[in-house]
Amino acid sequence: MANGSEPAKAVSTIDKDQVLRFLHDNPGFLQENVEALTALVMPERELGDGVIDLQQALIGRLREKVEQTEDVARLLIDNSRDNLSTTARIHECVLKLLDATSFEQLIEIATVDLAVLLDVDAVMLCVESNGSFAVPVRSLKLLPEGAVASALRGRQSILLEQDISADPGIFGSAATLIASQAIVRLQISPEAPPALLAFGSRDRARFHSGQATELLQFLARVLEKLIRVWLDLPEDDEDA
Repeated sequence: MANGSEPAKAVSTIDKDQVLRFLHDNPGFLQENVEALTALVMPERELGDGVIDLQQALIGRLREKVEQTEDVARLLIDNSRDNLSTTARIHECVLKLLDATSFEQLIEIATVDLAVLLDVDAVMLCVESNGSFAVPVRSLKLLPEGAVASALRGRQSILLEQDISADPGIFGSAATLIASQAIVRLQISPEAPPALLAFGSRDRARFHSGQATELLQFLARVLEKLIRVWLDLPEDDEDA
C-alpha cells in the first residue's frame, strides 16, 4: 500500500454456473420471488409469421402487475403514515382544548393553537347572529342568518374544497391566502344559533373532496361539547 492509499476492495461476482446451480437447488425461487422476473430479459422465440408468443405476453403482463402492486403498496404505506400523523395531531388538539380554564381561553385555543398544531393558515369559529344569542367573546366571528347552510353548499355536516377563492365573511383578512378549506358544522345546542368551524390552507390540495373526514368531525364534536359545557347550554336530545 503506497502513499497511504486504501487497498482496492474485492469485487464479488457470481458466474453463470453458480446461478444455474442455485436455481436447480431452489426450483421454487422465482415462484416465491416474482419481483425477480422484472429484471430478467427473456429470449424471443421464432414461431413464424402470424404466431403470437404467449410466453412473452404473459411475462410482460406479470411484470406490469408486479410494478402495479409495488405502486399500490407504496401508496398504502404513505397513506398509513399520513393517517397516523393526522390522528396524533387531532389527539393533541383535543388535549389542548381540554386544558382550557375559561371559555375565552377555549376559543383562543380553537382559533390560534389549533392552526399551529394542524399546520394550517387559519382556523375560524363562526356563529350566526340572530340578535337573540349573546356572543361572549370577540374572537368569535359573526355571520348573517343562513350563512352556515350557504357555506356548506347544502352538505349536512362537512365540506372540503380545493383550489378556491375563500369567503372573507368566514376567513376575514386571511381569505386572500386561503386556497383550500374544510368547513364543519357545529351543532352546539338547540338554544344556540348555527355555527361552523373552518380550516383554511394556502396549499391548494391540502383539503379536497376525496379526503376522509372522520377526524375533523371528531374534533368538531369535542369542541361543540366543550362550548356547551362552558356556556351551560342544554344539549340536543339526539346527543343526550
